[in-house]
Amino acid sequence: MTPESIGQAYSSQVSRAQDATAVRMGDLQVSYRQLDVQSNRVAHRLMELGIGREDPVTVLMRRSPDLVAVLIGILKAGACYAPLHDAYPRERRQRAVDRIGSTVLVTDRASYGADAPVTRHVLFAGELAGAREDDPGVDVAAGQLAYVMFTSGSTGEPKGVAVTHANVLQLVLDPCWEGGRHERVLMLAPHAFDVSTYELWVPLLRGGTVVLAPADDFDATMLPAELAGGRVTAVHLTAGLFRVVAEEAPEVFAAVREVMTGGDVVSAPAVRRVLEACPGVVVRAMYGPTETTLFATHHVMRASGEVGATVPIGRPIAAARVYVLGPGLRSVPDGELGEMYIGGPGVARGYLGDPVRTQERFLPDPFAGDGARMYRTGDLARRLPTGELEFAGRTDDQIKVRGFRVEPAEVAAAIAGHPGVRDVAVVVRTTPSGERQLVAHVVPGCPGLDLGEVREHAGGLLPAYMIPAAFALVGALPLTPNGKVDVKALLDSEPHHEEKVP
Repeated sequence: MTPESIGQAYSSQVSRAQDATAVRMGDLQVSYRQLDVQSNRVAHRLMELGIGREDPVTVLMRRSPDLVAVLIGILKAGACYAPLHDAYPRERRQRAVDRIGSTVLVTDRASYGADAPVTRHVLFAGELAGAREDDPGVDVAAGQLAYVMFTSGSTGEPKGVAVTHANVLQLVLDPCWEGGRHERVLMLAPHAFDVSTYELWVPLLRGGTVVLAPADDFDATMLPAELAGGRVTAVHLTAGLFRVVAEEAPEVFAAVREVMTGGDVVSAPAVRRVLEACPGVVVRAMYGPTETTLFATHHVMRASGEVGATVPIGRPIAAARVYVLGPGLRSVPDGELGEMYIGGPGVARGYLGDPVRTQERFLPDPFAGDGARMYRTGDLARRLPTGELEFAGRTDDQIKVRGFRVEPAEVAAAIAGHPGVRDVAVVVRTTPSGERQLVAHVVPGCPGLDLGEVREHAGGLLPAYMIPAAFALVGALPLTPNGKVDVKALLDSEPHHEEKVP
């Protein structure tokens, strides 16, 4: 029987094996039964504050077993959680709270301070002595909201993506998690990022263990200790962090069964390094926006010989429908560029409290025939002869050069094929005269890399109008807090050396 809600799915696991380890952090282990009791306390205290069906509860906490109990407890009360990132400015967090109308903030002593958002009530996790411990008994329907995840908006205003219990459960129940590789998953991402949906709910609702990374700022040097000894069977790293680890110590992944990566263009050389250093490990490239409940496509790689010059985003997961469409929502032929639209039960309800933007991006699915909707991603792709999808940049990243439309991601993929290039990012720079031009920021993979040779290599693969106006050497690509290439930092930085195209 398919569960109706996340709480119901969790209760089934409690009944099945209540003494099994649900959460581990260092030497601390919390069983399914213990976590169940803690989450019940949270639910009852929220209900005492008047929290009920689909009320948004904001959460500002460090990684801990208490955090997991809080999220479950919010859902048991029939509410939805809205996680906040402690790295975001105070004003951004307050705008997010005000936009969704949250009246309760759940936090901990380490996270709460003068810059905490203002709400009517503040509840401190871990300080709930005396709260009832029995199940609150709230019926939660599949279509109710589970969480609101904030993403950046083009206007600077955060968009609250409203995701339902049914959305999450379709991801959790997908057959791609079968095979035993996702029994013990490292929760590494901040809970305010959408990949935490996988890190938390996939192991927890399938009878596995969530292994919490240290609460302090995590960096690549801490990864070997977390993965050692088989404590973790699967880990997800952003494409940027995966690339760094693959370059410096790819052998650390030998202790796990699967490494997942995505959120940006995945480096093919990095994948090959990991697969060569760790026989038997699976590397899986994932793609999907927050608006489709995290993952919509995947591409599995088991040997370095399977990895081409670029890493495709793969095929749809079982429940997703992915379309590559042109003007008038017409399907484009295989090999031609089009915009990706995603349908299926993972498509979120929309942007909470923002019907205008919801109507712009969440459209009727003309191919489903069942009144379903699809999400317009703004991402460009082409379908390869193998049937897999290849990411080709953003519609809003396109620039015109000599009257031709150019995709920076496609240019970067060509440059990355040079054997002396470790990494590359192609960004759009505006000149003082107002002209927009491409600049390739190149991380060398060997001493004395000749940018002229890199430009010549690109010229052998790309038409003249797609060759960047300048090539710049940089020591490393800067990353944003969520692990993507920090384009603004690149544009603001002074490169070690720059060669302009004559």
